[in-house]
Amino acid sequence: MQVIILGGGLMGTATAYSLAALGAKVILIERGAIGAGATVASFGNIRRSGRALEQLALARRSLTLWGETEHRLGRDVEFRATGHLRLVFDDEGLKDMHAYAQAAAPHGLDLEELTPAQIQRRFPGLGPDAIAASFSPQDGSANPRLVGPAFADAAATLGAQIIDHAGVAQITRTDAGFTATTERGSYHADALVNCAGAWGAALAEQFGEPVPLNTHGPLMGVTEPLPHRILPVVGMWERNAGAYFRQVERGNIIFGGGVPRNPVKNGFATVDPTQLPIQLRKLLRLCPALANVAVIRQWSGCEGYVADGLPVMGASRTTPGLFHAFGFCGHGFQLGPGVGDTMATLVTTGQSPLPIDVMSIGRFAA
Repeated sequence: MQVIILGGGLMGTATAYSLAALGAKVILIERGAIGAGATVASFGNIRRSGRALEQLALARRSLTLWGETEHRLGRDVEFRATGHLRLVFDDEGLKDMHAYAQAAAPHGLDLEELTPAQIQRRFPGLGPDAIAASFSPQDGSANPRLVGPAFADAAATLGAQIIDHAGVAQITRTDAGFTATTERGSYHADALVNCAGAWGAALAEQFGEPVPLNTHGPLMGVTEPLPHRILPVVGMWERNAGAYFRQVERGNIIFGGGVPRNPVKNGFATVDPTQLPIQLRKLLRLCPALANVAVIRQWSGCEGYVADGLPVMGASRTTPGLFHAFGFCGHGFQLGPGVGDTMATLVTTGQSPLPIDVMSIGRFAA
């Protein structure tokens, strides 16, 4: 079986690796550098807490695969299961945490609730005015700069053809399958997997499957290096743009959230420096000790957000041999290995090993 994968971010490279591992002949096409789009702009959060319940089976499978990445890929992508701590600062957040914990438990996610005294004993200096917190010990983070190239290189080792810097591919349907015409040549395959991220909706619409998708960019930043003291990923239960951060092993604090997402023009997200003070005020509520630390860089990236908050994942309803995996709404990083594994099985067998019908593109058919 020959498969073209369009898009070289985490979803595309993980799908390429999983398909190649199943013996498919894979051609991965990326218009720019591998992993240099929304993947590299991401926070690197590997969390299940707060995720849509419909995604928890996929997230659970993905977490298992994250734990196997170093063995499977032959390199360390800095996956660390350091835990995910979400602080609560008001009664509304506490209500949301309790409701989510109860709903998520049947899906295999057990959140530990912490009192203020327990927070300060286990995580001193974090959320001093928090009234509660949830802790998910198996979650954590990985390095977004490493994972795309790692999956692509592992796929190439298994025989996949990696075509990067190919420009915008023109896709046509043929009697034999699909043809992708690029700046680096034309490629043919039986099947096509649309992992084009924020540009995935344009390809879907070409085949008669419009998706209500908008593009936005998260506002991210990083501080100067500090002594490494904070292990878990830290966030908050808040309905309006809650902030989050993590400390990498080199000591820098990576942070995001706290402000509305940036608009995107011509496929590029720009940083709005006027939003930084607002973002930092929320960050300091999580960790007041960061008050006098220097921010050394900010960045953003173009991500696709589907109107109902769920990604598009599964087989096309109009075109045999076409499959979709795009629009992960700014929280797809954790799902990446699981998406690749699931899509590879779906493409090669016609059946998904996990319940993904709720994410089908068919939900927009009306």
